[in-house]
Amino acid sequence: MNYSHSYHAGNFADVFKHAILVSLIEALQRKESGFCYIDTHAGAGLYDLSSDTAQKSKEYKSGISLLLDQSCHDNIMTYVNCVKKANPESELRYYPGSPYIAHSLLRAQDRMVLSELHPSVYQTIKERFAHDKRVSTHRLDAYQSLKAFLPPKERRGLILIDPPYEQQNEFSHLINTLPLALKRFATGVYAIWYPIKDRPPIERFYQELKKLIEQPMLIAELCIYPESSAQHLNGCGMLIINPPWQLDKQINGYLPQLWSTLSQKAWGQQRLFALT
Repeated sequence: MNYSHSYHAGNFADVFKHAILVSLIEALQRKESGFCYIDTHAGAGLYDLSSDTAQKSKEYKSGISLLLDQSCHDNIMTYVNCVKKANPESELRYYPGSPYIAHSLLRAQDRMVLSELHPSVYQTIKERFAHDKRVSTHRLDAYQSLKAFLPPKERRGLILIDPPYEQQNEFSHLINTLPLALKRFATGVYAIWYPIKDRPPIERFYQELKKLIEQPMLIAELCIYPESSAQHLNGCGMLIINPPWQLDKQINGYLPQLWSTLSQKAWGQQRLFALT
């Protein structure tokens, strides 16, 4: 409950996560029928980069700021345009969170369900989308929301699970929750973001999921520091269950560019692989 994403808004991890989020939404929109986007850790939706918290860290300067004036892959340009849409005065002041980005891409037949537990953050995100009947906002624990809202009535859905990982047992929560969610909604597309700070817990996470989940799984990772670095966050990853057709080719088209743009002194690595 103490975590505030405003310190980190627009950093390299947000760029990575939101570029993939755009790819996932566009993949689901290849079909005319509507889908439901479920965000289990919605946050505030929009972050003021001129705020004291954002200015204290200025992480966006080594993240989204590096992409704004570049010639980028088409998928990245769609994401960059979402950021520009949040800044009508052209100057980068606001960074859109996952709900804002998803909302900017929704069609009339699509729907969005947001869960946020923190009282004041919940109120902010609720007011932000109060005008849109396609959006429902709930003050609810992230993992309880998976029980409450799965399966969606559309039978097509994208579920973004993006915890702050303040708790040391967050990977255990995911290991216990994901198989249950898949029993409710076996064909849903699940995107789980995670930080890369220490490799062994992540490898254990992979191994446990391989035992428990039969659905196909795709993993994308971006590290901008060596994994032996003492940095608080060396990189991040996205585990995608039931990846849409050709998503791997799409991500592989821009992940190297993200790494070359965002990596510190060409440190770290990027990789994309199926978890089998």
